[in-house]
Amino acid sequence: MADSKKTLTPTEIADAALADWQLDGETLTARYATGDFATGLELVSRIGASAEAANHHPDLTLTYPEVTVALTSHDVGGITARDLKLARAIGEHAAQLGITAS
Repeated sequence: MADSKKTLTPTEIADAALADWQLDGETLTARYATGDFATGLELVSRIGASAEAANHHPDLTLTYPEVTVALTSHDVGGITARDLKLARAIGEHAAQLGITAS
């Protein structure tokens, strides 16, 4: 298992092939076009459940008609395997709801 406290290099992050996500400095960001507020709220609820289970919490912005997610490991000042794992889970939640990244 990858060290959850080791910051990843840009190459390691790119190799993870997270289609919905962009690297922005020390943060991974994704913007999901939900189409309506209720769908966005459902996505946020699912993200919240995954975040609680992982004990790793993203920054979320819910607006009409999108949800913006930012992931970073604040305790180590960068992106770690924890962020990649949660990003994958968030992508799965979005796909299950028929939401695409914008």
